[in-house]
Amino acid sequence: MASHRRPKQPSRARVTVLTATAAAAVAISAQAANAAPSEKPSKDEVKSKVDALYEQAEQATEKYNGAKEKQEKLQKEISTIQDNVARGQQDLNKLRDGIGSMAAGQYRTGGIDPSLQLFLSADPDDYLDKASTLDQVSGQQADGLKKIQDKQRELAQERAEAGAKLKDLSATRTELGNKKKEVQSKLTEAQKLLNSLTAQEKAALTAEQNRASRASERAALNSDTGNPGKISAGSGRAGAAFSAAQSKIGSAYVYGATGPSSFDCSGLTSWAYAQAGVSIPRTSESQANIGQRIYSQSQLQVGDLVFFYGDLHHVGLYAGNGQVLHAPHTGAVVRYEAIGNMPFQFGVRV
Repeated sequence: MASHRRPKQPSRARVTVLTATAAAAVAISAQAANAAPSEKPSKDEVKSKVDALYEQAEQATEKYNGAKEKQEKLQKEISTIQDNVARGQQDLNKLRDGIGSMAAGQYRTGGIDPSLQLFLSADPDDYLDKASTLDQVSGQQADGLKKIQDKQRELAQERAEAGAKLKDLSATRTELGNKKKEVQSKLTEAQKLLNSLTAQEKAALTAEQNRASRASERAALNSDTGNPGKISAGSGRAGAAFSAAQSKIGSAYVYGATGPSSFDCSGLTSWAYAQAGVSIPRTSESQANIGQRIYSQSQLQVGDLVFFYGDLHHVGLYAGNGQVLHAPHTGAVVRYEAIGNMPFQFGVRV
């Protein structure tokens, strides 16, 4: 017969622990339910973060431009060296063929001892004439051998130079790829932030930017040229470069672009000066070293290059009256902007 035992009751301590645990769980749930949702960043905060990302993207863009320029230069240099090596190898082959012909002729006539040849010769004078010619041939052969040695050394040096440049090209391509990824990463991050804004906030940001651009354009149009309503064309090639840049107002900023329909900052300045018949380097950092530096904004003239930020990663063209004409960043177009909106470093008169 089965025994009927009374179930063991939980201990007082265990009941206390379970009760406390349940109470804690209820409290946490209540806190979670009553907690305020995480605050969404304001329009101004988003703009500040996006501006910082655009600046970082532009820094990477100028590095990208430098790597791309170096890659193109290396490719041209390697191609030239390889052409030189190919021509040099043809010259070397001709020299070797010439030496081979001389050696074969000597072998055919030089198998008998010279004194015995003289003894057996029916015409000693004829033999002496031939011997003189043979000495000349030997001299030519020695000269030919020296030319072969010189050409071999030259080709070895050129091949070594080509090999070193090919390694440099490989490293440059890797750098180019890394900088491209960095730019794209910053732009993607900025776009995510912008997508977090409401349609109304986006419209407000666009309106602010348009108002600022119009104000800068009005300031430039009323510059200290003595002719309100008309921007000074500047003088000489700087003026021609500025006029070319003016014709591109409204063109989109695209990183790595050099025109004619889209630009990055140094792409615009290099394109504009090219229209004026002046070739300047591709990157802002290199452009900063091509002319007379001007540290006082009051001394700037229309068409001067103007540089911003400590690492000189941004450049534009001075438009007069404290304004700059430039390609600002992704999402913007070529436009006027107050020079004081960015940390001015100096100008350069090309």
